[in-house]
Amino acid sequence: MSPPESDPEAAQPPPRNATIPEVVRAVFASFLGIRKGQAMRRDAVTIRPQQVIAVAVVLVALFVVSLIVIVRIIIRAAGA
Repeated sequence: MSPPESDPEAAQPPPRNATIPEVVRAVFASFLGIRKGQAMRRDAVTIRPQQVIAVAVVLVALFVVSLIVIVRIIIRAAGA
């Protein structure tokens, strides 16, 4: 009978999935370009690509809608 192999990676539990607020913070920080290296490495393990894509699409849509609203407010105020 052979002794059990000691594999340090096998002993570690699988990484947890990131929460929605964590994904939003990571995507928002990426938009601004202010992500620390340690946080980026941690996020690379916990955040799934599908989460990043979904949150990025929603944040971009909110950004575009807010720009449209701001422009309409300015145009309406300038015309009055």
